[in-house]
Amino acid sequence: MTTVGIIAEYNPLHNGHVHHFEEAKRLSGADRAVVVMSGPFTQRGEPAVAGKRARTEMALHMGADLVLELPVAYALQPAEWFAFGAVSLLDATGVVDSLCFGSEAGSLAQLLPLAAFLAEESSELKDALRRQMAEGASFPAAFSQAAAEAWAAPGEGSPETAMAAELLRQPNNSLGLHYLIALQRLGSAIKPLTVPRTGAGFHDPLRPGSPIASATAIRRLLLEGGSPAAYLPAYSSEILAREQAAGRGPVQAEDFAPQLRHALLTRSAAELRGLLDVNEGLEHRVKKVLPGLEPFSVAGLLQALKSKRYTHTRLQRMLMHILLNHGKEELSPARLAEGPAYIRVLGFRDSGRELLKAMKRTASLPVITSAARFDHPLLERDVQAAAVHAAAYHPSASRDWFADYLEPPVMG
Repeated sequence: MTTVGIIAEYNPLHNGHVHHFEEAKRLSGADRAVVVMSGPFTQRGEPAVAGKRARTEMALHMGADLVLELPVAYALQPAEWFAFGAVSLLDATGVVDSLCFGSEAGSLAQLLPLAAFLAEESSELKDALRRQMAEGASFPAAFSQAAAEAWAAPGEGSPETAMAAELLRQPNNSLGLHYLIALQRLGSAIKPLTVPRTGAGFHDPLRPGSPIASATAIRRLLLEGGSPAAYLPAYSSEILAREQAAGRGPVQAEDFAPQLRHALLTRSAAELRGLLDVNEGLEHRVKKVLPGLEPFSVAGLLQALKSKRYTHTRLQRMLMHILLNHGKEELSPARLAEGPAYIRVLGFRDSGRELLKAMKRTASLPVITSAARFDHPLLERDVQAAAVHAAAYHPSASRDWFADYLEPPVMG
């Protein structure tokens, strides 16, 4: 029996995800699949449109045997730490044989040597990154160009550099590279696999007649009151409809505008500076633009803060860290480099029970099926994040706020 690992957000789970899941099973030849999934907040700094339990249901319906939660400490991070946290969890289970991710490249031929180079963090790479940042580039753009320059020996402006930069600019390639880097740094025996990403790109609009759409376009359609049923498997549509009827979605950033405004107004610039991603004087910029935001909105605040140096995604993550009161010290690079401290089970099918039994022998971290029975500061952050997400439901009920303590794992 072999097991393939998948890292996902399923926000929401759509036909493209089903295609990737089926290809992962086919390419790996695995009998079982373990999914590491973001909880209530996602890597781009957005709240998930539906709670983690609903999205776990979708994954189990699709065929996942076991769904694990990526702690919010890693889920709400740039690609490097998002990937490191997720890969660390798969490795810590002791039962995962391969990791399959989608990429624009569709092959490991270019990705593996580049990942091996980047994992070394050469002085050339660090120098190039400092130079790009000094010129005012955002970190993702600076890293992309710096990595391309350092990897392609002929130097800046060469065809090799241009090819490397293009490879790094493509979002799934970039995330996949960080998965590969994490595997190397962990010395993991997990075998990497990749499948070509097909269908709609991240920014592509909906295409009538096509069963594939990006999660971004699907979320936009949901928030505009439309039906994304054409782009989702039936079970995802049914679960989303049930959640919406119960007032548990679709959740969006604007649902947290009052709480975020309160946090910004009641914290001094020095207090803001102590929170994650509030760097380089951003606390003063936030305080400066606040008086001009009337009416206050998350979108308006993001627009007022955006600049060449700070991407929309980076600012979204910063605002969510402020909302969740994530301190720099508790989520420092040194702390994140220690890896997750537990394996949190969100749900499983009958076949997943066998995996859980095996993990009792093989896992290098505690396997948690009840948050009430395990004490850890980062798990407490997960519980808090779920409660904040549930506060956006209409009606907002205490059972939803404390579901992490009150509800068992989802059974598929």
